[in-house]
Amino acid sequence: MITDPASPADTRVPQIITGTYGSPIAERLETIWKTEPGILGWIGSVDHKEIGKRYLVTAMFFLLVGGLEALALRVQLAAANLQVLNPRLYNELFTMHGMTMVFLYALPILSGFSNYLWPLLLGSRDMAFPRLNAFSYWVYLAAGLFMYAGMFFGQMPDAGWFNYTPYSNRHFNPGLGIDIYALGMVFLGISTTVGAINFVVTLLRTKAPGMSINRVPIIIWGTLTASVGNLLAVPAVSLAFLLLWAQRQFGAHYFDPAGGGQPLLWQHLFWMFGHPWVYAIVLPAMGIVSDALPVFCRRPLVGYTPVALSTVATMFIGFGVWVHHMFATGLSTMSLSFFSASSIVIVIPSAVAVFAWLATIFTGRPVFKTPFYYFAGFVFLFTLGGVSGFMTASVPADLQLTDTYFVVAHLHYVLLGINVFPVLGGIVYWFPKMTGKLMDERLGKWSFWILFAGFNIAFFPMHVSGLLGMPRRVYTYPSGMGWELPNLITSAGSFLFALGVLLFLVNLALSLKRGAPAGNNPWDANTLEWSMPSPPPPYNFVCIPELVSRHPLWEDRLQESEARSSLHQGMLLDHGRETIGTTALDSEAEVILKMPGDSVLPFLCTLALSWLFVAALLHQWWLAGAGAVCTLAAGVAWLWPRAALGQTAEAGHG
Repeated sequence: MITDPASPADTRVPQIITGTYGSPIAERLETIWKTEPGILGWIGSVDHKEIGKRYLVTAMFFLLVGGLEALALRVQLAAANLQVLNPRLYNELFTMHGMTMVFLYALPILSGFSNYLWPLLLGSRDMAFPRLNAFSYWVYLAAGLFMYAGMFFGQMPDAGWFNYTPYSNRHFNPGLGIDIYALGMVFLGISTTVGAINFVVTLLRTKAPGMSINRVPIIIWGTLTASVGNLLAVPAVSLAFLLLWAQRQFGAHYFDPAGGGQPLLWQHLFWMFGHPWVYAIVLPAMGIVSDALPVFCRRPLVGYTPVALSTVATMFIGFGVWVHHMFATGLSTMSLSFFSASSIVIVIPSAVAVFAWLATIFTGRPVFKTPFYYFAGFVFLFTLGGVSGFMTASVPADLQLTDTYFVVAHLHYVLLGINVFPVLGGIVYWFPKMTGKLMDERLGKWSFWILFAGFNIAFFPMHVSGLLGMPRRVYTYPSGMGWELPNLITSAGSFLFALGVLLFLVNLALSLKRGAPAGNNPWDANTLEWSMPSPPPPYNFVCIPELVSRHPLWEDRLQESEARSSLHQGMLLDHGRETIGTTALDSEAEVILKMPGDSVLPFLCTLALSWLFVAALLHQWWLAGAGAVCTLAAGVAWLWPRAALGQTAEAGHG
């Protein structure tokens, strides 16, 4: 797999050296791989670590925005018959909140972790397609800004984040809000798709020699499975939004029964994507826990192989459960039986992971640091969310619970709790690697307990509200229904959760400024990223390591074999931006990959693509055509063959 078609495979035998950070060889690699200073260098950087941090910061920003929207909703629902928000504004904020949390926060934050960590975990110097990696981020940022642009012009979507027809048809929504949402989702799908391709190829071709498929960390399995799932699922939702946009613009009838269309076609297309998407934003988070929790238990993960297989099985079965979102739509009994069964069966691989985490804790010697609290809290929330999900998988129960706040409670446990707690724990865990500093332990534990208490106070009473019959998607409710107390508790818990997030951010800011020096491996962890300085240099590894086990930094204490991995002695590649290409399964070195250097072309391509989408939104078709031409031109310049790609530091740029 060569990143430029004009660069032939380099089959020279690399020199085997003992590489140390700070040596003349390391200084040469620094010169080759470093990002040039200045705004053009910042825009053109393809360093996976920089891109990963940008994903993390941007996704955290959207988390805060979505959280503020949620707080506004909870103020409105804190008591009966309140008029803090009018119905239209409530629907708009409700839609923007769901869209933001599900699409602009949940997966991108995990992409940030994966972008930053994958080459470090795999023993590589960068992702397989560095410029495509930069492009995926710029498109994500542009799509997020595009989807929020309507807020400043009073044009927000108001049909819910699920955007059901006929509510989203032009007859009921004549403004631009739904059009912005539809085109924005197609735009965002480009970022998700190219990012998924990059992750799949990175795993298959850039692992360090000796890192066979049964030695990669579980977080790699999680992101790989999510990426393959996205490649299959994202086209469904992109098609749905594209058909809806065409129906609104050109009078098509895909979802209009008056013209022979099917309103339920929208729900099928949306949930064929939506349920695999749930696992796409959960499996990488589960991978974070599977890799980091054992570090604080001072032992390897119990059941590595079953957990890896359960990760794949979860996504595989996940493609067969989308109809459990549609049990109340009048489908045939036979189809309901099949999808109910598959919705129950999918609990099994999830339970495998839960038992593995519990066994790791109980057979280890836990060290109660802040990340451990987040991961242990996640296990509790994961179990509780799974139990409520099991209930809604039963057709008779779901017919009673659907469209009530019980489903809202379940949704927040499986989308927010199962995602946010591993994410915050992961930030604390890898913060020393990213910055060279430790986060404050006292503030960290305070923020965890406030977050954990606030989360459960906010969302557990929603189960009670739902069982009492409170419907979801309502902006107010009458008094005397028994809903006032659970809603007041939920609103109070929401603000307590927000306080925990604020305290976490304060800890983050203070630690960035004056955190204690971390050293290379403050947690005594076992994976490759902790074998290098903190923060890592631009080139990651002086020499590409060679592995013989799953736990390269714990080999002496585990004594799994007499052989030892070569972490500071391996293949020297210093003839430009290069890394080793290995076989997919056994990870045997077979080629030297030439990696492209920094370039502003991915950014320019994103600008041209943004121009195209804005012009299409405004019906400026000649401008849309010009945007398409500019996008094509930027793409051609980006992919133009280079005969000497990566041979020298200079050739690696541009």
